[in-house]
Amino acid sequence: MYWERSKRRYRERALKLNVKNTSKWKYRPDKKPQGLTPPRPEEPKKIDAYKQDLLLPPQRPTVRFSLQAKFRKSSEWSSVSPSGSVINELAKMGDPDVLEMVHQDRQFSREDRYSKANEDLRSSESSFLICQEPRFKKDEQSKDSIFFRDGIRKIDFVLSYVDDIKKEAELKAERRRQFEQNLRKTGLELEIEDKMNSEDGRTYFVKIHAPWEVLVTYAEVLGIKMPVKESDIPSADRTPFSCMLEPLKLPRGVKHPTPDYFTVQFSRHRQELFLIKDESSFFPSSSRNRIVYYILSRCPFGMEDGKKRFGIERLLNSNTYSSAFPLHDGQYWKASEPPNPVNQRNILYQNWARFSYFYKEQPFNLIRDYYGEKIGIYFVFLGFYTEMLFFAAVVGLACFIYGLSTIPKTSSSIQICDPEIGGQIIMCPLCDELCDYWRLNSTCLASKISHLFDNESTVFFAIFMGIWVTLFLEFWKRRQARLEYEWDLVDFEEEQQQLQLRPEFEAMCTKRKLNAVTQEMEPYLPLYSRLPWYILSGVTVTLWMALVVACMVAVIVYRLSVFATFASFMESEASLKHVKSFLTPQITTSLSGSCLNFIVILILNFFYEKISAWITKMEIPRTHQEYESSLTLKMFLFQFVNYYSSCFYVAFFKGKFVGYPGKYTYLFGVWRSEECDPAGCLVELTTQLTIIMTGKQIFGNIKEAIYPMVLNWWRRRKARTNSEKLYSRWEQDHDLETFGSLELFYEYLETVIQFGFVTLFVASFPLAPLLALLNNIIEIRVDAWKLTTQYRRPVAAKAHSIGVWQDILYGMAVLSVATNAVIVAFTSDMVPRLVYYYAYSVNETWPMKGYINNSLSVFLIADFPNHTVPSEKRDYNTCRYRDYRNPPDSEDKYANNIQYWHVLAAKMTFIIIMEHVVFLIKFFLAWMIPDVPKDVLERVKREKLMTIKILHDFELNKLKENLKLNSASSTDFTKHLAIQENKANLAESTT
Repeated sequence: MYWERSKRRYRERALKLNVKNTSKWKYRPDKKPQGLTPPRPEEPKKIDAYKQDLLLPPQRPTVRFSLQAKFRKSSEWSSVSPSGSVINELAKMGDPDVLEMVHQDRQFSREDRYSKANEDLRSSESSFLICQEPRFKKDEQSKDSIFFRDGIRKIDFVLSYVDDIKKEAELKAERRRQFEQNLRKTGLELEIEDKMNSEDGRTYFVKIHAPWEVLVTYAEVLGIKMPVKESDIPSADRTPFSCMLEPLKLPRGVKHPTPDYFTVQFSRHRQELFLIKDESSFFPSSSRNRIVYYILSRCPFGMEDGKKRFGIERLLNSNTYSSAFPLHDGQYWKASEPPNPVNQRNILYQNWARFSYFYKEQPFNLIRDYYGEKIGIYFVFLGFYTEMLFFAAVVGLACFIYGLSTIPKTSSSIQICDPEIGGQIIMCPLCDELCDYWRLNSTCLASKISHLFDNESTVFFAIFMGIWVTLFLEFWKRRQARLEYEWDLVDFEEEQQQLQLRPEFEAMCTKRKLNAVTQEMEPYLPLYSRLPWYILSGVTVTLWMALVVACMVAVIVYRLSVFATFASFMESEASLKHVKSFLTPQITTSLSGSCLNFIVILILNFFYEKISAWITKMEIPRTHQEYESSLTLKMFLFQFVNYYSSCFYVAFFKGKFVGYPGKYTYLFGVWRSEECDPAGCLVELTTQLTIIMTGKQIFGNIKEAIYPMVLNWWRRRKARTNSEKLYSRWEQDHDLETFGSLELFYEYLETVIQFGFVTLFVASFPLAPLLALLNNIIEIRVDAWKLTTQYRRPVAAKAHSIGVWQDILYGMAVLSVATNAVIVAFTSDMVPRLVYYYAYSVNETWPMKGYINNSLSVFLIADFPNHTVPSEKRDYNTCRYRDYRNPPDSEDKYANNIQYWHVLAAKMTFIIIMEHVVFLIKFFLAWMIPDVPKDVLERVKREKLMTIKILHDFELNKLKENLKLNSASSTDFTKHLAIQENKANLAESTT
């Protein structure tokens, strides 16, 4: 059909020219005029063979134009060639089946002729070959053009490769030849840019355009939904608070670039049904590049080792092609100019990727149209999570302010700081021999800081965050359901490219097995072949997780070993006497240990990414989806242990198994276990959490912003010698950083790890949601900026949810209830204070008076073993330590007293009550909040009803038209028979 239309257009234009001026030159396809004869190459067969190597389609019909005349020189030939001919008119139309004639005015040697053919044919691939000046010259074409050299066909995809001089050069060239030839057979149109036209002089660029016939065919194959009628359902954008939120909103043309439509799956046999105003812009650019990539991933390139090889991924893995990427719409810093279409990249940069728009909403529909649903849903999730963090941050900030305002009234801090109380209490040494006795009031500042996070509001905030997590996950399910409706993902099926077999899996397979669904023979790897790899993978995971624990133990050993050094150094240096008032040995050790632990985390995290990918490949996953799921599990386990192990140690183990003076617990029999501050271990947990969380977020944002920018700068500096404005659009995109298939995976992983910090240990740090909120506001714009300006355009993919990450979030939400309950019970000092208040207080005026003295047990210094006694002798008989034990004069001295068991029972009771209350509220909220909003259900039903009605009316009208045509033709046939019968009767009567 395409070829017939081209011939018909050619005949019409040729006829117009003949009628307009018959005295001028005319083209006669059947009979060649005598006269001019273009020079012919000496060896046409070899030239044709060379054209075959250049991947020109030999099977497709071509029209060749030639003039027979006396031989003239090159200058005479160019002067005789008529201007404004039929061929130029065809060139304007962009017909891919018309080839340009290459005129030569002299005989070439074989090498020169091949070189000339290479240059001419590669520069004219898939465009018109004409005997006059071409309609679009490459050197006159805009460098920002996103079209073929004819200026009509849009570039949808670009492949690049560099000539290889190694042994496999011929094999790679043959693969490329077959692959590109097969691409043409599928209907794609190719145009090759010679390496001489690239800046580095080494890179070939294969530009790919998907014509309308290809788009409609594969849109039906992929089940892409397209509009059939504008929706009559009123928009739900207007809310009671819309006026207040107006400064946060984007212009409507940016937020909703297209109206809402009723959509159905595209069918090429029902094209009249769809709202096709312009074929070039009917399919969104994301759908176009997804269709092209679908073809590329299934196009064969030959047979090797008796197996059929296909797919662009295999060619990229073997370095046959160096890269494959969709083309950006234009420069991000300037809008498009006619005749180019609207530059969506520039609109995204202006309204989304700029940091000055940090307070604005995101243009989700535009992101989806440009980058696809998979990337779009990530930014929807990140934006929704950030919105929900706002409420948690407000409550957490209020709890922090409450703690700050109540510091002067804190009974614990008042007693510790009082010279008559805390100043008279002599505490036992915190380490053996090197550490001296110390007074309790030296921890005055630490007790005040501890009260910021360990007060009455801690319990309330822990319960609130348990409820907040439930509301966040339930409301996200509702937001996801609404998104599925708005983005036509209600009947979504898994993306085929995710279910496609991985090249590595097929390479390892030596057996075939019948697929019960497709009834086709597929590569099959039996379990006994994969079992050794599974065992090796499990052993590797176990060893690396053990390495994390070993590193955590090493940091603990560091803290134990340097504490004595800090204590003796700060005690001996007179210049540090004033510093000790706010920087005690405990705080110094905690800060340095947390910083060291963060550095170790970053180092291990770098290796984890490499090791996880390596052991996942060893397992030989069958499909891309299996590969991603396996990698997700390993990376999350690694990151979970890496980031949270130190926090779990401080929250649940530190200070819990210390022993008592004279019978301390020793790590490896050498280092004495760490003790908590008299005000509790919550300060150290807060310090640890703050350093790791804040450091990770700052380091991550700097890395995400600077790393691709530096790489791109270095690549441009190394490859280019001129201004960037002199480079073609595909060269500029080629020099950008690649947005790999796992980039989105790491973005989700970073968000989920932050979610763990916000939920698992939030009882110890109410400011965690606020820090996460500030980070995410920056994170959204950093991700948008790097995706828009620093990365090649990723291949669009569909997704209807965040996938396995949603299950991980549910698991962390359940775990967070238990961790916060344990933190409040065992790490915080809340429960012991409540037990003293209700059971042991004797002062009705000031109930908490005497609490500090009650929480400290007495130890007789004479009972110290010789190897633990401080080197300097003191005139003290007893010292105090934090525990509930009998005094030295008791019959069962240093044994746990009755108050210890009361406090332990209260802690366990508190954990059980808090968990049950929070879980009951969680389950009640989950049951009460429907997963799909009611208005979305009604909209889905309305759209299904309307699409069925539209399809029914369309088929009915089509049937009526066919019946009318059939009835009309049958009526004419009946009339014809009647006339013939009358004629026969008349002839008989006349006879």
